[in-house]
Amino acid sequence: MIYNIAVIPGDGIGPEIVREAMKILDKIGEVYGHQFNYTEVLMGGISIDKTGVPLTDEALEQAKNSDSVLLGAVGGDVGNSNWYQLPPNLRPEAGLLALRKGLELFANLRPAVLYPELKGACPLKDEIVGEGFDFVVVRELTGGLYFGPRKTESQNGLRIATDTLIYDENEIRRIAKWAFEIAMKRSKKVCSVDKANVLDSSRLWRQVTKEVSKDYPEVELTDMLVDNCAMQIVKDPRQFDVILTENMFGDILSDEASMITGSIGMLPSASLGNTKLGLYEPSHGSAPDIAGQNKANPIATILSAAMMLRYSFDLEEEANQVEAAVQTVLNKGYRTIDIMSHQGRLVGTDEMGDLIAAEIRRR
Repeated sequence: MIYNIAVIPGDGIGPEIVREAMKILDKIGEVYGHQFNYTEVLMGGISIDKTGVPLTDEALEQAKNSDSVLLGAVGGDVGNSNWYQLPPNLRPEAGLLALRKGLELFANLRPAVLYPELKGACPLKDEIVGEGFDFVVVRELTGGLYFGPRKTESQNGLRIATDTLIYDENEIRRIAKWAFEIAMKRSKKVCSVDKANVLDSSRLWRQVTKEVSKDYPEVELTDMLVDNCAMQIVKDPRQFDVILTENMFGDILSDEASMITGSIGMLPSASLGNTKLGLYEPSHGSAPDIAGQNKANPIATILSAAMMLRYSFDLEEEANQVEAAVQTVLNKGYRTIDIMSHQGRLVGTDEMGDLIAAEIRRR
């Protein structure tokens, strides 16, 4: 099969980590007989330098016309970059928001995986994490409190700020379907997280999610209040498979989950919509302080490429191969500096990519 991928290296360490992800995809292509064609697309600070804007209409069209999009990172040092002297709509991160909107991506997937080899980097007790955990937060990305009407005004000399939390049933239904589809590829459990004891929007969320669940009789659905979920993530993360939740709750819970996995350099993510076209990127930023030094951890980007294989291209075996290769390399003790321990062997960005690529073979 032939797949056309829009590649956005971006800023800082972006080009380095994207290069390693492409190395892995090429090895998958070699082993499984696929062809991955890459088109480089400008976005972020580098686009500002070359075009004056963080995302051009031409770049957006290139992304739209691809089968999927692989992104490194955008942005720079807020305190020392001229990019952040610009108006907010012209700063690097505005390009990412425009890309997500232009591609109509409403579902954000952020896996939280603790590999047994990285247990020492997890802040939780050994008896809590056991041999590790593996769950994914499915977050609605374009609705809710972040996108509802808002205003700040003065009434009788008193400043009042208003943010509006709005969801309609169609927005809830489409993200719920994503969660159930993902659960079907995993352990077939969905935990829907809300605040139904207080919020009308959460009560509608719970109702619609239960309606969607009828189309997935194989998947076990449970409901959990968000405050309890926040506690359960640190009390017993192994109980979760797929966590489904709205925009603000997902923002907070996925950040909490990232802190118990050992390093944000291990966390991939995907933004998806109604088509197979998706945006795949690591959860971390551009880390300009280590850019060009061969220190960056490429694993989050490599695992993001594995998510691309699974969710955009339906290549489940190939995605499993990439994830197994990562675990094998970690099991052999190889570490980039962010996950280094006294027992590991320190390697750079490019060597980590080479080691993972070498483990990819038909079993």
